[in-house]
Amino acid sequence: MPHEAMTSIPTAETPQEACGVVGIFSENSKINIAPFCYLGLYALQHRGQASAGMVTSDGNTLWQKKGLGLVPDVFGKDEIEELPGYGAIGHVRLATDKDRHAVNTQPLAVRSAFGSLAIAHNGRLTNRNTLEAGLLQSGAMLQTDTDSEIILNLIAKSEETNLPKAVAKTLRLLEGAYALVILSQDMILAARDPVGNRPLCLGKMETDPEAFIVASESCAVSNLGGKLIREVEPGELLVLDKRGYSSHSLLPSPKKAFCAFEHIYFARPDSILSDKNAYLVRKAIGKELALESKVNADIVIGAPDSGISPALGFAEASGLPFETGVIKNRYVGRVFLEPNQARRDLAVRIKLNPIAEVLNGKRVAVIDDSIVRGTTSAQLITLLKDAGAKEVHLYIASPPYRYACFYGVEPSNQSELVARGRTVEELRTLIGADSLQYVSVDGLVRALAIAKEDLCLACFTGEYPISSNPNGD
Repeated sequence: MPHEAMTSIPTAETPQEACGVVGIFSENSKINIAPFCYLGLYALQHRGQASAGMVTSDGNTLWQKKGLGLVPDVFGKDEIEELPGYGAIGHVRLATDKDRHAVNTQPLAVRSAFGSLAIAHNGRLTNRNTLEAGLLQSGAMLQTDTDSEIILNLIAKSEETNLPKAVAKTLRLLEGAYALVILSQDMILAARDPVGNRPLCLGKMETDPEAFIVASESCAVSNLGGKLIREVEPGELLVLDKRGYSSHSLLPSPKKAFCAFEHIYFARPDSILSDKNAYLVRKAIGKELALESKVNADIVIGAPDSGISPALGFAEASGLPFETGVIKNRYVGRVFLEPNQARRDLAVRIKLNPIAEVLNGKRVAVIDDSIVRGTTSAQLITLLKDAGAKEVHLYIASPPYRYACFYGVEPSNQSELVARGRTVEELRTLIGADSLQYVSVDGLVRALAIAKEDLCLACFTGEYPISSNPNGD
């Protein structure tokens, strides 16, 4: 049975969605892996700020620690020392209102016919309801609202002779988007969905040549002084064990559907996704936006932080000076992912502070990555005008976000999307900008330099590459 390194478990609300996963394995190494897994989770903190967790294996026992809060809130020096072993998986998590329960924190650890197992998952299964109904009908008892528990139960009930075969059989039953890591006493298994919607990569630690890493983003590899080997292929299952790693192509798909929003917003700027650096892609989006737009401004500023990279590209293409017009309080979390409107409004007011001396009397071009609920955009425009900006023209480095994502990115409720059912002019009036311009879908695709048919653009176009129903009904 997995052993609790810490016995107390927080009972406050805990979240899910838009998560990050990491796994490190080196059975032949004498190095304790937990500190490295901690640093990998730290690098992925932007993907989930509400809870964090880690499970390690020493070959006989799985040790676990998870809780609410940021990675350093959950893990101190004492907690890390109580997580021995040469294999580890970790998870950072965000949540929806409906699943904010402590029991949903990950990784999940259980006993099974294959020994002790733990799993961490990013994404969402679109056939979850169907799979859950089948499990309940067969007598299974579920304790969480997570897809991870569904996957664990399917593995346990697979009747295969070994764990890799059981995982392979289970993956063939899953529909939707996922990047997952599974830890047993003597291996890590990692898998990516057949269309490659969720990111997952493979790396190697240069300080320990026998240690391999899988992570949601390459920044977790480079932060450990590691070397990126490649991305995990869509439909691929990797097995990391004492022999190194082996690859199994399980689920060939005639199409790919990588989430474009990863490059626009979610990924850390130093990460490599689809063989492209996120920072340079965002600059390219800004250039496309400037080339497509009528620009009437004196200066260009970026909405911190994810608007800064496209703003640099916009300024370069438009020939306008780039300025720092707004300072961000870096101790406030991502606003559109806060759980209710009152908290979002308060967060924006304490999150951004304009520099009046830069803005006063200027026509300001503000570049932001997206407009989701509209909270940040409207308040930012008000802040800039109160600081003396003569005009505020808003340029968005993505097309209008009008359709909910059912693959693991919040919000997944279309009624929360401010652009849905509104024209660009109606939205401009609502948020108070002097003008509003979005990059086109074609402009975005040019900047990404990825074939349009290999991208998931569903939140912009409403064309879902997998089932459009999050429950698979």
